[in-house]
Amino acid sequence: MFFHRLARGVIMTGLVGGLAACGGGLASGDSGLFRRSATTVPSDVQLDRKARADAQRAALARASGEDQRRSTIWDLFGNGTDPNTTVAVNKYLWQASLEILNFLPIESVDPFTGVISTGYGTPPGGGRAYRATVYVQDPALDARSLRVALQARGGGAVSAETARAIEDAILTRARQLRIRDSNL
Repeated sequence: MFFHRLARGVIMTGLVGGLAACGGGLASGDSGLFRRSATTVPSDVQLDRKARADAQRAALARASGEDQRRSTIWDLFGNGTDPNTTVAVNKYLWQASLEILNFLPIESVDPFTGVISTGYGTPPGGGRAYRATVYVQDPALDARSLRVALQARGGGAVSAETARAIEDAILTRARQLRIRDSNL
């Protein structure tokens, strides 16, 4: 009886110690289980900056070989798909974005995160320079899958109608590309 209790105690201590050694940031409050939720909704500019920063961090990590993260026990309960092996963007939205914004110099593209960042350029027949960040969020050919953030040179505000017109032009071209491919 004594040995059974001792064995049970050793096994429990080993399990607790093993789980504690796995890490995962539970004590720092950094994990998804204990993270505090934000009380404000981020603006499009904040989302644009965050998407661009995340894309740059991911590209730097891939280039330096640091994208290999430690696995933890909590990975068993998460989504196991590797974002570096599957591209989760709509190819028609991606191609249409590149075609519609072809007057802007491309600074970076990342099909794994769905972000296209451009530099400043002047549209044909226009006098004001703009730059754009396009975020293709979903593999569906849908308006909800596309976000376009525009910025005028000098930090000027871009009207919502202008951004909407760019999104509509990209969506129209994407539908045309899809129809052309379905006729093959």
